[in-house]
Amino acid sequence: MSDGSVVTGPDGKPRCPWGLSAEDYVAYHDSEWGRPVHGDDALFERLSLEAFQSGLSWITILRRRETFRDAFGSFKIASVAEFTDADRERLLADPGIIRNRAKVDATLANARVLADWSAGELDTLIWSYAPDAAKRPAPRTNADVPAVTDESTALAKALKKAGIRFVGPTTAYALMQACGLVNDHLADCFVRDSVAGADAGAGAARG
Repeated sequence: MSDGSVVTGPDGKPRCPWGLSAEDYVAYHDSEWGRPVHGDDALFERLSLEAFQSGLSWITILRRRETFRDAFGSFKIASVAEFTDADRERLLADPGIIRNRAKVDATLANARVLADWSAGELDTLIWSYAPDAAKRPAPRTNADVPAVTDESTALAKALKKAGIRFVGPTTAYALMQACGLVNDHLADCFVRDSVAGADAGAGAARG
């Protein structure tokens, strides 16, 4: 709908408009986006893919995600940290990923930084910037969904201070949305309540 509110799909379920904008988005919207992601390697993957997405549509990355995983050794931090110059050249020649030199170099450099961190340190840092869900009203339309927040600005600053490259406030907020730090499914989206329940469960597990 033109007002940016939920759209009812062929299955009769109301979704965020972007979730029906391409066939590839439906499963991602319904089963992944906004659900809590934990684990250093999993978050490194999301952080890396969000960086590759910068300046592009997420659908471009989503359609190449499996190729990215193959190219980057399933985004295992320890493995990527050991990539050589030959691996770098391989990545820059791989038509299945985004062959952006700055983004490839940032991903390799970030893995080397994170390889020296303690287990769980990246997870703890990122999730420490999750805002209080009770203080965030459910967005009614796309216009209610921010691109940047105080928390994402602070997260980007903290990551940069720690030596992580190619992450700004907008990229950090996209990460927060995708990994469940915030629930930006629209108020009438059928997925919203299940995502909120998953977030509460994750919070209880962390507590």
